[in-house]
Amino acid sequence: MTMTRDRAETVALTALGWLVGNDELLPVFLGATGGDAGSLRRAAEDDQALGAVLDFLTMDDNWVVALCDATGLDYRDPLAARMVLSGGEMHWT
Repeated sequence: MTMTRDRAETVALTALGWLVGNDELLPVFLGATGGDAGSLRRAAEDDQALGAVLDFLTMDDNWVVALCDATGLDYRDPLAARMVLSGGEMHWT
């Protein structure tokens, strides 16, 4: 299945929703990004912020597995969605 932009946004929003509901991982994400509840609400409307959520989650295979197992996503979806949202480029820093 080809990852369309609409599908990538759906995957990213699913990941954001899962992350917000994860009491252990959410504080790690917020600490790493300096974000807060307000920034999470705004993230749902910003492809760059959604990309940051996917960047964060794809740093650890265990997080990807947990996300996908909980939401029914394919294990390849988070990274494929990230690639689409970034225009096909990965910027590693």
